[in-house]
Amino acid sequence: MGSALASEDVYLRQTVRTAVKLLVVGHFAVGKTTFVGSLSEIKPLRTEETMTQAGALVDDLAGIDDKSTTTVAMDFGRLTLTDQLVLYLFGAPGQKRFTRLWQDMTQGALGALVLADTRRLDQSFDVMGLLEEHDLPYAVAVNHFDGAPRYDDEEIREALDLLPDTPLVTCDARDRTSSTHALISLVQYLQARHAHQRQSLI
Repeated sequence: MGSALASEDVYLRQTVRTAVKLLVVGHFAVGKTTFVGSLSEIKPLRTEETMTQAGALVDDLAGIDDKSTTTVAMDFGRLTLTDQLVLYLFGAPGQKRFTRLWQDMTQGALGALVLADTRRLDQSFDVMGLLEEHDLPYAVAVNHFDGAPRYDDEEIREALDLLPDTPLVTCDARDRTSSTHALISLVQYLQARHAHQRQSLI
């Protein structure tokens, strides 16, 4: 008997042999949930809750007055690249009180995409610092919000103190194509690092 759940959009293909775990991180309200949702081929797992007055006392809402929900555990999505390769995307909450949670999420991850907001670039430092402490390579994607200031890449690189080889791209987390390009920049970076490490061992 057929079932509406017996769909390739829900179940992993039997041909898949490799699964890659990637993190989508960034400060509070930078668009991580939206990013994962725009890419996931399955209905993404979301752990959003309505923001309360108590949360407003500890979360910086400057410039994001219209935000009404927040992630309290993680976002999870899946993206099949080939018949044999699948990406698992884990979006981590951005508030400092969840740092321990997403430190645990770094286990087994190959890399991370850091979403940044030009209105609050300084809030990206804690996130990037934690990734560096865990020796997790990352790329940075500036998520352009309506009305947010625009800067050229060199200005953003200088403001974030990025290493020359750290990829920097811009994206609109609401747009699947734009989000895909951002994710590709991370995957290409990880592939290049892996190839370089293998070469250095020869």
